[in-house]
Amino acid sequence: MTARAAPRAMVLGCAGLALDDSERRFMADADPAGFILFKRNCESPAQTQALIESLRDAVKRADAPVLVDQEGGRVVRLGSPHWREPPPPGLLGALARIDETAGVRAAWLNARLMAADLHGLGFSVNCVPVLDLRFAGASKVVGDRSLGADAHVVARLGRAVADGQSAGGVVPAIKHLPGHGRAVADSHAVLPHVDAPLEALRARDFVPFRALRDVPVGLTAHVRYAALDPERPGTLSPDVIERAVRGAIGFDGLLVTDDLSMGALTGSVGARAAAALAAGCDLALHCNGKREEMEDVAAAVPALTGPARERFGRMLAARRPPEAFDDAEGLRELNALLARVAPQ
Repeated sequence: MTARAAPRAMVLGCAGLALDDSERRFMADADPAGFILFKRNCESPAQTQALIESLRDAVKRADAPVLVDQEGGRVVRLGSPHWREPPPPGLLGALARIDETAGVRAAWLNARLMAADLHGLGFSVNCVPVLDLRFAGASKVVGDRSLGADAHVVARLGRAVADGQSAGGVVPAIKHLPGHGRAVADSHAVLPHVDAPLEALRARDFVPFRALRDVPVGLTAHVRYAALDPERPGTLSPDVIERAVRGAIGFDGLLVTDDLSMGALTGSVGARAAAALAAGCDLALHCNGKREEMEDVAAAVPALTGPARERFGRMLAARRPPEAFDDAEGLRELNALLARVAPQ
């Protein structure tokens, strides 16, 4: 953070592989707290690094966080031929089911290797680990993105992922608070409903999130939890955020919404952003890079202040230089461990 006015409480995407002059001016005027990149933005190492540098230059903050979802498996933004495509988290969980110690080691190695790719490009936050549990009959939107069904094993694997990211100089971000695993619908398209009683959520779904409540960043779930708020999705619900995320789970890190352009939410994206911040989220996340929608969000979002600004500062301070690591040897060890399980 610089001495000038605080940035706006939002994270924005961008349209393509480079900023044009109009987009650069918009980012400078809107002054988002950070940015997020997707596959459409990442063609090659040199191009991706240049785009990240141009985004930070537009807002005149060299430490402006740049986020990415590099989970592995179905969710990768950086892939071949320039980058290793990490395995799905479910494969790490499968290894843990036969040898938990080996699964934890593989989770750390995989995360450390991902961080090596991301840090070299200039990314500062990777939205992993996914701590949503795997439930029979639930929507496939989670599926093998989950580390497994056992809450305590997922917590151990999730900690290894977070530690591997941190050791590689990248800040981890847990998702999707307070748990998307039970949802039988895909929140990218419609609003899922979870009818489980609060006692069941506390006993299982919340467990890995509570175990990793010290991670600096967390993303919300666009899910309606009948036991907490029968009307509003978690991202827009003060009850879900206060009673579950900040309360039962005890998360006091920077709380970022899931993508506000997803189909689970209704109303204008600006109204969604305002409602999310009013509910207790710290940053509004908008991902698709559409200018008109970004302008709507920017008009609805104030500058970072109060506890949200303090949490943002803690997140910036959490990024450390990478620790020494032999990438080639780490990859050999990871491949040997994963050879013990078949792809999911």
